Amino acid sequence: MITGAAIGLLLLLIWISLFTGIKDISFASLFSDKEQALFFIISRIPRTLALLFVGAGLSLAGFVFQHLSQNKFVSPTTAGTLEAAKMGILFSIIFIPEVPLMMKMSFAMLFTFLASLLFIGFISKVNIKNTIYIPLVGLMFGNILSAISTFFAYKHGIVQNTQEWMLGDFSSVLQGQYETVFLILPAVVLIYFYADRITIAGLGPSFAKNLGLPYYSIVYMGLFIIALVVSSSVVTVGAIPFIGLIVPNLLSLIYGDNLRRTLPIIAYTGASFLLFCDILSRLLVYPFEVPIGMTVGIIGGILFLVLILRRKK
Repeated sequence: MITGAAIGLLLLLIWISLFTGIKDISFASLFSDKEQALFFIISRIPRTLALLFVGAGLSLAGFVFQHLSQNKFVSPTTAGTLEAAKMGILFSIIFIPEVPLMMKMSFAMLFTFLASLLFIGFISKVNIKNTIYIPLVGLMFGNILSAISTFFAYKHGIVQNTQEWMLGDFSSVLQGQYETVFLILPAVVLIYFYADRITIAGLGPSFAKNLGLPYYSIVYMGLFIIALVVSSSVVTVGAIPFIGLIVPNLLSLIYGDNLRRTLPIIAYTGASFLLFCDILSRLLVYPFEVPIGMTVGIIGGILFLVLILRRKK
């Protein structure tokens, strides 16, 4: 349950995010300075909204992925999903040089869905009892996809662009260039609608079929939701690692694995965590800015190592 103090913390982080940056903006100046008010509307509000949507969406997508794979260490970061989205964007540019943003997202979503389906199919056929090995296989799968993307990017002279997609950064989020993240909202609605079915599917195909549920239809829907969230995030702000792994794992230790009950808590924590990391990225080397992908990657990598060591004990 989200308490009043937790809501207050989120509102505080939103306030700090709105008024932190190279351009000094005060709340009072919004009513007297048209230039600052315009900058606030065009840049600061879209950036904060994108942080909220991406943080909540990736955290929920990670939780769904963990249920469908029946593995706590599987997430878009450790299953090759982010690399698949990068590959989709790359091929959209190769095939359609003047490709619009929504077409990029469609390619990214298709490649992400197919890669996630391939990964789920592979781990369902391989009998590996140690849960730590599965994400290692996913990391290898992601590296293979990344290598293929780099080869074609090098061949077409767009290597630099592909590297930018894998480094999450909200500094370029502006009005008119971030609206694809709003597609995360219907994905969250679908997660809420299918929450109980996804929870049951996480217990295995036999259990789901005994309850009369179409197991594979639920899996396909879950992978579609993951693809929608990841592709819209990567197209808009680049890859944000580990958030879909760390947030669900930490919260499942406290609240358990019931998706419907923990849904709002996961969304809240993911949004708050990403806001905190973004504020930290803006302040570490002020007036310059560290890409948030690096900040989240360092913090998430440390927490991931702690979770692995804890699981081994």
